[in-house]
Amino acid sequence: MNKNVSFLDKCPLLAGLPGEGREFLAQQAQCQYFSQGDSIYPSGSHQERLSIIAEGQVRICSSNFAGREATLAILDSGAWFGDTVFCPGTPRVFGASAHTDCAVVDIPGEILRAKMKQHPEAYPIVLEQISLRLWTVMSIIQDDVLRGTEARIARRLLFMAQMHNGGEKSGPTSFRLTKELLANTMGMTRQGVHRVLKNIESKGLIECSYGRISVPDISHLDTYIKLLD
Repeated sequence: MNKNVSFLDKCPLLAGLPGEGREFLAQQAQCQYFSQGDSIYPSGSHQERLSIIAEGQVRICSSNFAGREATLAILDSGAWFGDTVFCPGTPRVFGASAHTDCAVVDIPGEILRAKMKQHPEAYPIVLEQISLRLWTVMSIIQDDVLRGTEARIARRLLFMAQMHNGGEKSGPTSFRLTKELLANTMGMTRQGVHRVLKNIESKGLIECSYGRISVPDISHLDTYIKLLD
């Protein structure tokens, strides 16, 4: 069996495809290796492929003309990126780079779309996954406009927890995230982020260790955020 199959099996976006469909895509896929800090693709690029993280972490980011970069999300193994694979010719709004040494499995867009056309029963799961991501992004935009600092940080942690847990809305999860990187993501100082994290941690909703945040139960964090609204 092609070794890429195991990586594709972990990708929630492809869960609706039958085994033979994922096996076919695995045979057409290409695995690329990146060192920490390498650019995977820049924002604005026209790359029609679905990318699935096989090993390591990938940083989704944006930058301005002055070269200042903002981190939008950090994706772990099993996560996917490259939403424009379903919109041929559309430039990618955000760039991607290797947050750690990583391996990324790429599926050519035309091959993926052809296989999905053969298995239309897989599309409800694709739409569910994309809708969940869109809902999350819109929620983050709303947070930046309407919510206070603690609600913004808590919701960003919820977003990352769900991303690392395959979209699941309950249960435990853990992911690598430094206070410095979270501060960069939120446009805040490390000290300000530290104070908020300590308050959320005191309520038993998260556990902070060096370079890692654990969420004992995603649903409890979600409930707390609703109380903040």
